[in-house]
Amino acid sequence: MVSPSPSAPVPLSAALPAGSPGRGEVADRLGRPLRDLRVSVTDRCNFRCVYCMPREVFGRDFQFLERSELLTFEEIATLARLFVAEGVRKIRLTGGEPLVRRDLSRLVRMLADIPGLEDLTLTTNGSLLARQAADLAAAGLGRVTVSLDSLDDAVFRRMNDVDFPVDRVLEGIAAAERAGLAPLKVNMVVRRGLNEQSVVPMARHFRERGIILRFIEYMDVGHTNGWRLEDVVPAAEIIGAIDAEMPLEAVPPNYPGEVATRWCYRDGSGEVGLIASVTQPFCGACTRARLSAEGLLYTCLFGVRGHDLRSPLRTGASHEELTNLVRGIWSRRTDRYSELRSEATVGLPKVEMSHIGG
Repeated sequence: MVSPSPSAPVPLSAALPAGSPGRGEVADRLGRPLRDLRVSVTDRCNFRCVYCMPREVFGRDFQFLERSELLTFEEIATLARLFVAEGVRKIRLTGGEPLVRRDLSRLVRMLADIPGLEDLTLTTNGSLLARQAADLAAAGLGRVTVSLDSLDDAVFRRMNDVDFPVDRVLEGIAAAERAGLAPLKVNMVVRRGLNEQSVVPMARHFRERGIILRFIEYMDVGHTNGWRLEDVVPAAEIIGAIDAEMPLEAVPPNYPGEVATRWCYRDGSGEVGLIASVTQPFCGACTRARLSAEGLLYTCLFGVRGHDLRSPLRTGASHEELTNLVRGIWSRRTDRYSELRSEATVGLPKVEMSHIGG
């Protein structure tokens, strides 16, 4: 099986602003500023999670990007500096699985040196974290988020579909804590019929260890994971299950536009978060842009087309030209996918989550 054709990039001319915009905060057409950048460093992953990279699509013959197509670390750093100058304060490295990209700590060191960047973090499946956590911390990474969908080894192996044991992910989490990559968070995607019985044991385990656990509703990202609404375990059901054993109360967000709703244990022993894109859309506060591994800029997780930044970068576009391009793309943004979700939108050939991260 071969890769489906990637979404066609938007040509440079289509994204250029009508005039030279003034400098300062750039907002989209709904008044949302550009604050967060998620950078995919690779489209490859060593897992085949059933909700993200199902094996029947991403099999042995799947055509991943060639090395020459990937942005170099220097190119990523160049674009990152530009985004920070335009208001981005947080950069998250994603994939695929970012830790399969060689010498990632070198990129981390380059990004950590950017003036004005306040938060540099990484999302990983944790499989390679035990051996890399110390180097990443030394290079300047601030914290990590680990994806872990169950503590039940049989369930976890079934979900990652490469027979990877849960204990090795837990070893990676422990290594990240020792390295000081904190506050560490764990993300759990909940899919009905697969791992909803793991919700309360996961909450209990990470509460005891003082780690923030965030539950993510199964989303219709891309078009290869067989998403169905009936497979979604709603946030209210997740909170209800935890609250029945460990009473919870809602607390305010840490900052405007925070994706997860926060719930604290009433006894003060920690908190959990809910990312409920399906049942509680948060498009109105979305400040996130996503840069794919080959340099396509997406303004929504559910984007159909990306805007090509690699071509102008490699053909010698000036800093001002690239800045105008990015500002023009963001200022025209109107994305509200989760708020408008319908049978028509669910069927669109959206970019895969493995291509631009979560």
